[in-house]
Amino acid sequence: MNSSVSPAPSSFGPLAGYRVIELGQLIAGPFAGQLLGDLGAEIIKIELPGEGDPMRRWGKLTPEGESLWWSVIGRNKKSVAINVRSSAGREAFLRLVEISDVVIENFRPGTLERWGLSYETLKETNPGIVMVRVSGFGQTGPYSDRAGFGVVGEAMGGLRAVVGDPDRPPVRTGIAIGDAMSGALGALGAVAALLERKNSGEGQVLDVALYESVLTFMESLITDYDVSGHVRERTGATLPGVAPSNVYPTSDGLEVIIAGNQDSVFQRMAAAMGSPELAVDSKFDTHIARGQNHEELDELVATWTSSLPSKSIIETLAEAGVPSGSIFRAPDMLSDPHFIARNSIVDVPHPVLGTIKMQGVVPRASRTPGRINWPGPALGAHTTEVLTELLGLSEAEIAHAQAVK
Repeated sequence: MNSSVSPAPSSFGPLAGYRVIELGQLIAGPFAGQLLGDLGAEIIKIELPGEGDPMRRWGKLTPEGESLWWSVIGRNKKSVAINVRSSAGREAFLRLVEISDVVIENFRPGTLERWGLSYETLKETNPGIVMVRVSGFGQTGPYSDRAGFGVVGEAMGGLRAVVGDPDRPPVRTGIAIGDAMSGALGALGAVAALLERKNSGEGQVLDVALYESVLTFMESLITDYDVSGHVRERTGATLPGVAPSNVYPTSDGLEVIIAGNQDSVFQRMAAAMGSPELAVDSKFDTHIARGQNHEELDELVATWTSSLPSKSIIETLAEAGVPSGSIFRAPDMLSDPHFIARNSIVDVPHPVLGTIKMQGVVPRASRTPGRINWPGPALGAHTTEVLTELLGLSEAEIAHAQAVK
């Protein structure tokens, strides 16, 4: 960690003592900050006075005007409202850089340079600073100056082409998955750079492009085409050559996911279905054969699942060691005994809404677990605390750094 940074008494988690400045907005950069904050880093979020991160107005809003999405993505962060485009705000920001470890930003390339906050400037202030730069197309290349949201990254990174049914246009996943992928890789890169810094003493830039982040998760999509000319397409709920692995109906009108495609697993599944002969049938006795005859096999499995309630199917397959599960929505998660036993969903005190529930910290550290101390704070809630305690600024100096005009 930075030699000038000392863990606060309330520090926790494997990243305790590291200080991160989040100079981004919306999803990808802030999600990286959320992950690092979950694991104990001190996250100082810089926001423009009077406006703040647009995430404060996105998602489901309560009658009180509180964004529930902001409550999650802004958790554990300290909100400092200053105008980094002004000389006073920029000076305050650079003083924070001097005593921090990581800066996260996700503006269009060139934006920070126009504000006088290039990596070179930050490095002059703190040679050990690690800078995570998230953008649509990266810091270099012919598309680098284009605006790019996660949905574009999902499209150009290959995800949209393979999600949905083959006879319909591509669909989205229902969440901002491209942004989340980029944020997760940005957080991973930050931790890797901090580890490397222990040897070199120097910081560096992590260039995270949204489309490349999505591409990273696309398995062998490129290699399939390069070697065999195969172009992956949309296949709905199935994966070509992998069976049985699908969504199946039940007698109580619900659906279950069953993944019995491995040879030994399918043998156990066939026995659990009361049809052990399927495991020795030449059409289904190998992984390749099942993939070639997946439609017929799916019909047989669906006939069996349609005769039983979902709970019975899940219990039967669990006993047989066959991966299966229900399709959960929020109410299911809140009442499920496994979620409850592991505290997968936690209660977080909210200054306006009382106690709210949200997903917990992943991964779980056995010795230095992360935690959620507070939800997304009010705009500028920590401005005075941070700027007076860390920088020793006066009220007048803080007001000068906050001035927008």
